[in-house]
Amino acid sequence: MAQDWKDKLGMAFSINPDAQNEHEEEKQDQAATVPAHKQTLYVELDKKGRKGKSATLVTGFEGNDDELKELARILKTQCGVGGSTRDGEILIQGNFRDKIIQILKDQGYKVKRIGG
Repeated sequence: MAQDWKDKLGMAFSINPDAQNEHEEEKQDQAATVPAHKQTLYVELDKKGRKGKSATLVTGFEGNDDELKELARILKTQCGVGGSTRDGEILIQGNFRDKIIQILKDQGYKVKRIGG
């Protein structure tokens, strides 16, 4: 009973489009397990490309997108303003640097202020 070559191929490479690589899942789990007290977040005020309106940027977050969105949701509700998450950074509308720094410290993050 010789096996068909297609059977052997299925063992080496999955043809299932829903199959995910195990190594990618491990990397995502590792990124999600970085505790807050080991992360250093940088908070800065930015006006570039916003027609003179200020926005507060939070960068340096290590974790998956769901955790980033959850932290952004907390910051937006505490400040009472809008914002977004993009490319691993959180953008909060308006100048809320001091308030965001205090919120992040209460959450257990190490925070550094960038700029004046």
